[in-house]
Amino acid sequence: MATNALRSLWAEPRPANAPDRRPRDWALVAVLICGSVLEAVLRDDMAPLPLLLIAALAVVVPLPWRRTHPLMVTVVAFGTVTVADIVRVLSEWRGVLPSSVSATLVITYALFRWGSGREAASGLGLILLWLAITCLAESSSVVETIAGYAFFLFAATLGAAIRYRTKVRVRDLDQARTRERELLARELHDTVAHHVSGIAIQAQAGRAVAASHPERAIEALAVIEDAATRTLTELRAIVGVLRASQDTGFAPQPGVAEVERLATDGRTRPCVDVTLSGEFDGLSPAVGAAVYRLAQESITNARRHARHATQVTVAVTGDADGVRLTIDDDGSATGGRAPAGYGLVGMRERVSLLGGTFHAGPAAERGWRVEAVLPRTGTPR
Repeated sequence: MATNALRSLWAEPRPANAPDRRPRDWALVAVLICGSVLEAVLRDDMAPLPLLLIAALAVVVPLPWRRTHPLMVTVVAFGTVTVADIVRVLSEWRGVLPSSVSATLVITYALFRWGSGREAASGLGLILLWLAITCLAESSSVVETIAGYAFFLFAATLGAAIRYRTKVRVRDLDQARTRERELLARELHDTVAHHVSGIAIQAQAGRAVAASHPERAIEALAVIEDAATRTLTELRAIVGVLRASQDTGFAPQPGVAEVERLATDGRTRPCVDVTLSGEFDGLSPAVGAAVYRLAQESITNARRHARHATQVTVAVTGDADGVRLTIDDDGSATGGRAPAGYGLVGMRERVSLLGGTFHAGPAAERGWRVEAVLPRTGTPR
């Protein structure tokens, strides 16, 4: 397990969209260079001027590129100050380097925030080597050595923590967008597809009887007009929700009471019969909306795919524990149904998100049966 974790860290890519150089980066460079010049002028305990300038410029000047080229900046900065410390050890110069060298903490943070796993591991080795040589060059005590290592390890840990926190946040946002797309797809499929299917069926019926029974063709046109009006209304509602601001109120979702509206008057085939029984008070709005959408989609599927079907029966029963929805049609058992498409997938997802159970398949005698059981207080998970 530890080996897999190390491999995962080693293979970690760079974060996407690393910010480029910014004006404040150049302002930071200017401030640090000015501070180094002032230290060289005002302090007597500094390292020789050439060594001081080389170390300060190597650490400060690459700072604006620390996000886009973290390993290169680390190698330039820490490699230079490492060489400077080696020169100090070999020449026995005990002068200190400028305070601007402390910007290496910023570079360490950037390495673990913006670098890949390989870059972070390689850069960390160079940082630890520099710390060891620095402690030797400045004859640091044990406490000072431990404090130096602690500062740089803290900077590295902070960079890695913010990196993974941002990664988790981006992943959560992506998942939220995916859920929203799935919800929108279900709503479009369950509402618009239902009405469009009815329009297509009525248009076919109107064409079939137009010559022999013009009055029935006119009735079909009236049904088509009503379905088209409902489709436009629901499309406008969906588009309005997508374009509205966050404080805009949402239209109430249909519930169990609206299931009765799905019943037909017997003039169209298949005829839809709806029966509601039991107790529906205190039902969660999400459950009520799910019952309506499931019934609507099941009726649409029966009209599309149930060969020779004359009757669709919708039964909704409420009890103390939940709501049971059963939809049966009397279509031909040998007629075959379309393979599980977006309709059945959407219904199963809708029920699963509310903590219910769903089944769809051939009935015992003939036709097709859809069954769903939902808890009364179910909420989307």
